[in-house]
Amino acid sequence: MKLIHGGDWAGFEMEYGKAPLDFSANVSPLGLPEGVRAAAIRALDTADRYPDPLCRRLRAALSRYHGVPAQNIVCGNGASDLIYRLCRVLKPKRAAVFVPGFSEYALALREPGAAVTEIPLSSEEFRLTETQLSQIPPECELLFLCNPNNPTGLLAERGMLSAILERCRERGTALCVDECFLDFCENAGEHSLVPALSEYPDLVVLRAFTKTYAMAGLRLGYALCGGTALAERLQNSGPPWAVSGIAQEVGMTALCEKNYVNQLLTLVTAERKRMTAALEALGLRVIPGKANFLLFQSPDTALAEKLRARGVLIRDCSDFAGLTAGWYRTAIRTASENEVLIKTIGEVLHG
Repeated sequence: MKLIHGGDWAGFEMEYGKAPLDFSANVSPLGLPEGVRAAAIRALDTADRYPDPLCRRLRAALSRYHGVPAQNIVCGNGASDLIYRLCRVLKPKRAAVFVPGFSEYALALREPGAAVTEIPLSSEEFRLTETQLSQIPPECELLFLCNPNNPTGLLAERGMLSAILERCRERGTALCVDECFLDFCENAGEHSLVPALSEYPDLVVLRAFTKTYAMAGLRLGYALCGGTALAERLQNSGPPWAVSGIAQEVGMTALCEKNYVNQLLTLVTAERKRMTAALEALGLRVIPGKANFLLFQSPDTALAEKLRARGVLIRDCSDFAGLTAGWYRTAIRTASENEVLIKTIGEVLHG
């Protein structure tokens, strides 16, 4: 079996007998917020009960947080769970994704038999432009958009988001916008399509606790739907207990961790600038992303393997559609950890 994502710390530990310094998974470097950790421990007392299959209290909290009706919110076992559910519910015959982009969109679309059009982002800096808008097939029934994009970290301009929304409405295309990394961007609210949900019943916005609150192992994501009917279909398409009771409890607590999120954004913003400069100083081409990771190009097509041998993991992006060997993605972690990464890359590239 071959994994197609980063974060394979388990495979590294089995091979080397120790934990790696993992830059291949884009989760908060601050670890679980203390309030979330305490909530998880408290929730163990209810582990003998079945979790609420409708996540009613969590959906109510999310409703207050986003200003979206609770009946339009569906919780799942991470955002990936909801991506697959959406594709099974809509069963599009023709769909489209922008590449490079998160690989699970195309995989989930092909599961029910959709023909997937891969629309390449601009070759210079992978920007979403009018060219890509014109390439959305007229018969497209479902379009996936990641904002900020993974693996580039780039944000779509607000005007382009509005243009895509209108194009989808004109053609009756459902639009799923993945905003799972938006909390790592400055002025995130200006780039979100959550406010547009009330006007677009075929719009779905994906969010997750995974990245922002370092809850990858707890698995919790949610879909904000423009239409109640679509939300009900999404809810009914998954197993009845997709979200554990512990995940539901810590999700409600995480929504109150405003100081943690502010501290995280400050760290990521500063370190992103510093890491960009440091990688460029090593002679690498860096895409100016706005999230908690950076996509860069190296002349060494075996860089990830060489770093792994030194106990440092980055994401080899050669398996992303639209990218080739020599493209890599690194998460942004703490200053001390980032120093180790830069130093190790320098040693590999320049001795």
